Amino acid sequence: MSKSQWSTVSHTIEDHIAWVRFDRPEKRNAMNPTLNREMAELLDSIEFRDDVGVLVLSGAGEAWSAGMDLKEYFRETEAKGFGATRRAQRDAYTWWRRLRWYQKPTIAMVNGWCFGGGYGPLFACDLAFAAEDAKFGLSEINWGILPGGGATKVATELLSMRDAMYHALTGELIDGRKAAEWRLVNEAVPPAQLEARVREVANVLLQKNPVALKATKDAVRRVREMTYENAEDYLIRAQEAANSFDNNGRKEGIKQFIDDKSYKPGLGAYDKSKRR
Repeated sequence: MSKSQWSTVSHTIEDHIAWVRFDRPEKRNAMNPTLNREMAELLDSIEFRDDVGVLVLSGAGEAWSAGMDLKEYFRETEAKGFGATRRAQRDAYTWWRRLRWYQKPTIAMVNGWCFGGGYGPLFACDLAFAAEDAKFGLSEINWGILPGGGATKVATELLSMRDAMYHALTGELIDGRKAAEWRLVNEAVPPAQLEARVREVANVLLQKNPVALKATKDAVRRVREMTYENAEDYLIRAQEAANSFDNNGRKEGIKQFIDDKSYKPGLGAYDKSKRR
């Protein structure tokens, strides 16, 4: 499971963090059909590994991802007919969907360009951090199409209506600072500090109960589309399911707080190494 297995993606695992990379730096990591297939395979290969607790998605070279490869994903695929187009779309949307509901918490580390189709995996990651000089853009309007592949949905989910409309209609670029101001990412930091900041957040997540992490990330995405009453019901059932799957972890956390008085929930995580 190294770069030799895949030609367009790569990864390393270090201290329970999987550093997954788009790896077409000569194409600014534009997503072609091969990359979309290989990324799905890579994600599948590490999702349930015991030595992976957090996944970080970044890009090799000067870009995170310049979006869909205009030549290979659009022109060449469309030339092969409707079936080829649908297959290419399926391969892309499938791994983005897979990432949205991934078993482990995920972080987008946007180290450079993030355009158009790159908004799909950006939104799929649970958290997102960007270099202050990273460039974000919905450039589709500049070459005569609408921001498809979920990009318009991402903009309206994460931005205000006015910002989303301006972003999509003008095709103008924004930098990492503006992306953080608009809430497209959690934070923007100086480029030299980006990896350290992402590692810091990843290590915070590694201290948490993994069952609770998965249940929580799913809950945040699900309840956004529910009424308050439906969300209440869903969260009750989700908590019951999590308890039945890992009730010992929950009991240990309560024990360390009430009986051992070894930690305070508002100030950090309980010691999960002591789980029975």
